[in-house]
Amino acid sequence: MSRRFRQTALKSEAKHMRHIHIVGIGTGNPEHLTVQAINALNSADVILIPSKGAAKSELADVRRDICQRYVTNPATRYVDYDVPSRQMADRRYVRSVDEWHDAISATYERLFLEHLTESQSAAFLVWGDPGLYDSTLRILERVVGRGKVVIDYSVIPGITSIQALTASHRIPLNLVGKPVQITTGRRLAESFPGIAETAVVMLDGEQAFSKIDDPDAHIYWGAYLGTKDEIIIAGRLAEVSERILATRAEARARHGWIMDIYLMRKGRDFDDLE
Repeated sequence: MSRRFRQTALKSEAKHMRHIHIVGIGTGNPEHLTVQAINALNSADVILIPSKGAAKSELADVRRDICQRYVTNPATRYVDYDVPSRQMADRRYVRSVDEWHDAISATYERLFLEHLTESQSAAFLVWGDPGLYDSTLRILERVVGRGKVVIDYSVIPGITSIQALTASHRIPLNLVGKPVQITTGRRLAESFPGIAETAVVMLDGEQAFSKIDDPDAHIYWGAYLGTKDEIIIAGRLAEVSERILATRAEARARHGWIMDIYLMRKGRDFDDLE
């Protein structure tokens, strides 16, 4: 088969395949959207809006606000759907996540079959960047693996919570010439401060920073980054740890949910020259 004929065949096949746009939308500020993201949303036949219950209704509202601002295509349809809950009782962490992803993939499969013809497209609005601690890509691969619906998908990168955090604190991500580790609260103690001078911590429901005992460690913490409710606290860990814990608990109780991230650091630029 000639290269030209093969490319023509692929294009023809793509016209009869459901296409999914995975759009990074930043950390909650509608101005985080890129032009590429706006164009992708306007090209979608259907925009899928997830619901995670009344306590997290603000998350769906942010997505709707973004669509209201930027989607000008009058033919665009909006479909709300419920996200399956993750079952954690009597399960190890990895198993609970695996089962959860499987349940979500079944939900996606149903949405695609019910709301898209074979030549139509849909868009997911993903917090931050789809490639950073988000599982939409993994879940779509499960949909593909199930073999009941044929899809293709593209990824539109977004501003990450790491970028939003460093911007709000007006700090560089790294120390000069030194690496950065991105990890979770469950794994923080394995590397900081013994291995990594800078660690960015995501998905920390245990507030692992409060268990770090190092008088020279600093923390840069932020919640609801990029939104009107943004909170940031920074300082020597020993001096601000309790304040962060209290602020975080109060904010979570007030909103019913919280999205936070922090950067832990020990050392300074050029200290290896001394």
